[in-house]
Amino acid sequence: MIPKTSPWRAAFIGGSIAVAQLAQPISTSAPLLAVTFQPLALPPAEGIPAAVSTSAANNPLENEMTAQVDRAVSRGLAALAREQMPDGSFGRAQFSRNVAVTSLACLAFMADGNLPGRGAYSEIVTKGLEYVLNHASPETGLLASPNTTNPMYGHGFAALFLGEVYGTTQGGGDTLLANRVHGALLRAVQLIERTQNDEGGWRYNPTPADADVSVSICQIMALRSARNAGLEVSKKVIDRATEYVRALQNSDGGWRYQTPSSPSAWPRSAAGVASLYYAGIYEDRALSKGLAYIKGTAMPGQVDTQQYHFYYGHYYAVQAMFLAGGQHWATWWPAVRKMLLGMQQASGKWKDDSAGDEYGTAMALIVLQMPKRYLPIFQK
Repeated sequence: MIPKTSPWRAAFIGGSIAVAQLAQPISTSAPLLAVTFQPLALPPAEGIPAAVSTSAANNPLENEMTAQVDRAVSRGLAALAREQMPDGSFGRAQFSRNVAVTSLACLAFMADGNLPGRGAYSEIVTKGLEYVLNHASPETGLLASPNTTNPMYGHGFAALFLGEVYGTTQGGGDTLLANRVHGALLRAVQLIERTQNDEGGWRYNPTPADADVSVSICQIMALRSARNAGLEVSKKVIDRATEYVRALQNSDGGWRYQTPSSPSAWPRSAAGVASLYYAGIYEDRALSKGLAYIKGTAMPGQVDTQQYHFYYGHYYAVQAMFLAGGQHWATWWPAVRKMLLGMQQASGKWKDDSAGDEYGTAMALIVLQMPKRYLPIFQK
């Protein structure tokens, strides 16, 4: 169950989160997305747990972003932009025109402050958004490219992307596009809610069958982003997801893949810790044990950069450390920054043999731009 200290619990009304009245008319007096991005550094609200205020979201380190990081990010964004297909998609080979890779690439540009209609890479984000919207099923709500296998991975990342777009652009003038984003996001959230299985998790396909922690974190983040953007999210779904994630933690503090007993691994353990944070759990022994496990098994510079799920794991690990803040962030950030800077290729991209360089580059750029604090999902 979500503890009494959770900000999510305070927002639940009548079994769902009611944050904004979505039926309000959208102003047509300004172009869509005429939004000024500012890093969020707000003081903790009254009644929010002390652990929230220690998050790196409100407590930046000195010199988090360096000239070297800025140069690497600039080269990386330029290289990634060159990989966008004419239809707005990203991805090659078996991940060609994949909604997950497309969404992650667009999030990498949004992490630099780019939105449709704003920023040097605004057109890149606009085209990517159109691609995702064009692959949103009006009947089921599924966000998936043609011939996609394991579509719930892509659905979770794409729903997260739509949530971040909608959450940073409400009140714009392009009512048609704003309504399309809202409609697709609403249907995507409803699909997530109705496909949660009896354990409280999700699996590869949009059916309530089995579940695993790696697919489940994608859905939990999408739900949190949608909630932040003002959509209603079922309290029961979040409660059950929290219970499912808790049940997968091993005694060593790490997470196993599914309910049957299996060893811990750091990439899915990072996903487990992030899942609890995005479900609104900020103070818990499960978090302390999980963070200790990640630092003990996956410290940047001490793990094989060629191992499977390398970028996936660090994408969630940096979020976990950022949300934990304090010494966790102070130790992790310089190490992961140094590691990724050393891995950038001459082309500006980051190589990934499992899901492609577009995926690896997008993930590395999202990690390296955490200190910019532009994406709402990373705020507590």
